[in-house]
Amino acid sequence: MDNSTMASTSERATGFFPKSRIAVSLLFLMNGFMVGSWAPKIPEFAERLALSEGQLGLMILTFGIGSLVMMPIGGAQIARHGSASVVKFLALLLVPALLLVTLAGNVWFGVFAMVYFGGFTGAMDVAMNANAVEVEKSMRRSIMSSCHAFWSLGGLLGAGAGGFLISHFGTMTHAVILTIAAAVMLAGAWPMIFVDAPHPSEGKRKAKLPMTPLPWLIGIVALFSMVPEGAILDWGALYVRQELGASVTLSGFAFAAFSLTMSVMRFAGDLVRDRLGAVLTLRISTTMAIVGMLISGFAPDAALVIVGFAIAGIGISNMVPIAFSAAGNMPGLAPGVGISVATFLGYSGMLFAPSLIGFIAEHTGFAIIFATLPVLFIVVLALSHLARHADNIQ
Repeated sequence: MDNSTMASTSERATGFFPKSRIAVSLLFLMNGFMVGSWAPKIPEFAERLALSEGQLGLMILTFGIGSLVMMPIGGAQIARHGSASVVKFLALLLVPALLLVTLAGNVWFGVFAMVYFGGFTGAMDVAMNANAVEVEKSMRRSIMSSCHAFWSLGGLLGAGAGGFLISHFGTMTHAVILTIAAAVMLAGAWPMIFVDAPHPSEGKRKAKLPMTPLPWLIGIVALFSMVPEGAILDWGALYVRQELGASVTLSGFAFAAFSLTMSVMRFAGDLVRDRLGAVLTLRISTTMAIVGMLISGFAPDAALVIVGFAIAGIGISNMVPIAFSAAGNMPGLAPGVGISVATFLGYSGMLFAPSLIGFIAEHTGFAIIFATLPVLFIVVLALSHLARHADNIQ
């Protein structure tokens, strides 16, 4: 390690919002912005490639496959080179992803573009979470929840701006403007990104999947926290529309209420966690999520379902950030490796479980799905003592 790297890694950030925190927040904002910008492109993408609904579903699945393949690779590289170098490299490669998707003129190019987009989105996700852990250590305080709040904000901005730009200026102009915006975010973050030390010995020893149970148990916490989030995202509006007879406008509030409370609470989550500790915060959050999901599952009308989703959003908001922070602070394991396990398992649930839920709901309806999903949160409560590793910020 050279002297400049040693200086950077030993430096303790001061203040509530030092440059290193601004930088990692911008990275989360950029990543969420890219993902959010994809959503309004989906109808045009399907039309351009003449995809049926089933074919579009398979195409979107390749995004998830790319993410899951690249996440553990990103974690291994962080162990060898440090999160700062890896996140810069991956973010640079992510910048042109929307352009590739927009330029795809046939199915095979579309598959390549989606795997590319998903792969570098997922790998950057691991790297930026690992960098957030290092910034937490430098500040000696938690910041992970607010980082994820910036990701949610980026998704909201990307989706909102994308719809406006596509409808007024077309898909190519949209892709160019959004790509420039993402590049500007990265350029702003670049000189301030916290430079952490690599862990070459741990990278060599644990480049493969870790054999100890601890990272996998924390990964299960992330997985069981994100499955219900994916269920609300993909099926919440359909549930209140089809089974409870809500209007199109009211059904649109289903995910909006969940997303709003989750975003607000993520900005407040670090203060709560600093005051109460990670274990108690996780237990309170999980309990609220259970209450919210039970209300949604047993609600007699759409309005009460939306109230339940809003309560669930308050609970779920800080469960995943705490899991990721715990994964990056496990003793004897490089942060990138621990986080790669948590993100791999967590996003597996987010990407693949909704498809299984849709299949089951065809036979049972959605109400029973939302009423039984709290069983997953009971497992999270049983494992909540593992969140103590999130407080190992030194």
